[in-house]
Amino acid sequence: MDGAHSPGQIPLNVEEAGADFYIGNCHKWLNSPKGAGFLYSRPEVQHLLRPLVVSWGWPPEDGSPSPFVSVFEWTGTDDPSAYLSVPAAIEFQEQHEWDRVRAACHLLAEEARGHLIQELGLGPICPDEPGWWSQMFALSLPEGLGKELQDRLAADFAIEVPVMSWNDRPLLRVSVQAYNRPDDVERLVSALGKAMSVRA
Repeated sequence: MDGAHSPGQIPLNVEEAGADFYIGNCHKWLNSPKGAGFLYSRPEVQHLLRPLVVSWGWPPEDGSPSPFVSVFEWTGTDDPSAYLSVPAAIEFQEQHEWDRVRAACHLLAEEARGHLIQELGLGPICPDEPGWWSQMFALSLPEGLGKELQDRLAADFAIEVPVMSWNDRPLLRVSVQAYNRPDDVERLVSALGKAMSVRA
């Protein structure tokens, strides 16, 4: 299961998720440095995975408490700084009432989504309910728009938002984090309107 955006954005229990394999990133919503991520595998299927690079721990010794950990834990020279920061990131969010922060981010994202739908006519791809999305949402763009729109928003307006295609459908993906404010929403709506009108 690709869980890159779950840690820090929504409550996560990898065992309850029911996936055989789960990969998550901690730099996106948990506020850890890039390079902090994790791989979870149910014990019953751990034998199906092999590391791309082997080092200490390969092959796993007979009687090893966890052959899975033995072969993945040490894959050569590595800088563990990013991994070691994760407990501090979790503690930071606990100390700063991050459930409240997430809820405020969702409200701001909801506001942004509403403006983009109403003022620019972008198409929703799911209901406006927290169960469908939290701090990140995607909207359908008019046909023919693509990465050139993303590049224009970055170059002309200093706004970073991904524009991608899924099933030949151009999508705009908007993320709202703790540092975003209502004026960021206003800038995005205004800039996107200008960028789209230039194309038209």
